[in-house]
Amino acid sequence: MSFFKNIFKENVNSSKEEVNETAKFYTLDKIEQFDKIDEISQTKPVVLFKHSTRCSISRMALKQFDAEFNYPEEKIDWYLLDLLNHRDLSNEIASRYNVVHQSPQIVVIRNGKAVFNESHDSISAEDLKQFT
Repeated sequence: MSFFKNIFKENVNSSKEEVNETAKFYTLDKIEQFDKIDEISQTKPVVLFKHSTRCSISRMALKQFDAEFNYPEEKIDWYLLDLLNHRDLSNEIASRYNVVHQSPQIVVIRNGKAVFNESHDSISAEDLKQFT
């Protein structure tokens, strides 16, 4: 089974080890995770990647982002959100962090606030260097 098929299989667990041993991200699938994200963002940036599994543009953006993302966990955390299964969480991102919904989209959280966001072909892991 391919890496991306493993990401979005049903009932995916939230830990990196349980999703995929080589995964660089956490799965964002519960509203309660936002309090933890805000807490983590007090000491390091947190990237939220909003992905639509039915969109080829989103698939390509995620594939490129994953290939480029080479930041150690002690510098930055990355959470991946499956929009089709968790639209309520996408709405929470828009509301909590005051960002307009896009897909695909990355939102960088620092000190509990959105400090950066990009969408579509403007998404680049290179942009995250300014936050590490």
